Amino acid sequence: MSNNISISKRLEERVKELSCLYEVSSAIRKHSNSVLDTLEEICKITQQAWLYPDQAIVLLELENYKVATAALPKSYIQQSSIISPFNESRGAIKVLYNTGNLKNAHFLEEEQKLLNKVAIEITEFFERREIEEKKELLQRSAERNDRLSILGEITAGIAHELNTPLGNILGFAELIKSNSLEEQTQKDSDKIIKAAIYSREIVKKLMFFACEMPQHRESTLLKPLIEQALSLLAPNFKKAGITYSLCIDNEQLKAQIDTIQFTQVLFNILINAIYIAPEKSEIFITIRSDKDHFTMEIKDEGAGIPEALRSKIFEPFFTTKPIGEGSGLGLSVVHGIIKSHRGEIITFDNKPKGTVFQIKLPLKM
Repeated sequence: MSNNISISKRLEERVKELSCLYEVSSAIRKHSNSVLDTLEEICKITQQAWLYPDQAIVLLELENYKVATAALPKSYIQQSSIISPFNESRGAIKVLYNTGNLKNAHFLEEEQKLLNKVAIEITEFFERREIEEKKELLQRSAERNDRLSILGEITAGIAHELNTPLGNILGFAELIKSNSLEEQTQKDSDKIIKAAIYSREIVKKLMFFACEMPQHRESTLLKPLIEQALSLLAPNFKKAGITYSLCIDNEQLKAQIDTIQFTQVLFNILINAIYIAPEKSEIFITIRSDKDHFTMEIKDEGAGIPEALRSKIFEPFFTTKPIGEGSGLGLSVVHGIIKSHRGEIITFDNKPKGTVFQIKLPLKM
């Protein structure tokens, strides 16, 4: 077929091919923020570059995207080229002809080369997008870590400054109570003592966040420790009408942790999960390990955490609960404990609904 095409026709086809590559590059620049719009325009441009554009159908399948310039015929012939960002095959772009109208001979060798170049353009477009997304993710993570680090320093300073006057208030209130026989003075002293103790607990939580609390780490079997925490929270689960499951890949798994602080981590995350999870749902606790670390995931089936709030949830005093129902220190305490154990904590969506808290800790310090 290709031998029967005149020189002028071949030149015309080459011009179409060059125009196609130029327009594909322009489409990528124009619609760089919308993947679907970009792929749709690339398909339309590619269709016009073939020898029989009115009969050509362009089909592009790439990851979750599928674009076609027309409905696919039952029987067709095709040219295709693989799209492989970072040398990983993820899809293909194809040009089809209905077998009732045309045959393989109607495809030009040059058209296959052009299709390969279009596939390369798409591949490079996806590679650039992924690189930019990773850069933005790293930048956001660095900014968040910087913010939390500064908050930690400020919080540690505040906690230390408050500790001494709170101790004095508590001491003098107890002294007044012990030296007074008046009933009203006794009652007022009790109120001061309770308020001071409550404030001291808040300071203690702030010091957890700032990694300022002393630790006693020892090699501990994880399964009994987690089962004990779940047992203590059993009334909470029952009241909320929620069940739980624990799955651990090694029942003899030990880690060098502060058991009191690790239990605090479990309590804070599980209490939040119970609060947000709907009735008759289930909370899943899974632990898997490798040579040096273990990873714990706590999954709920609640409404999930909005993307806009995800970067704030570990900040002190941040809470989505109504006033009076939460101090906003629970997850900041969790963050401080995990960091002091040289670990990592992240959160992401639990498909199809809910939230996953993932904690990774070293087995030995």
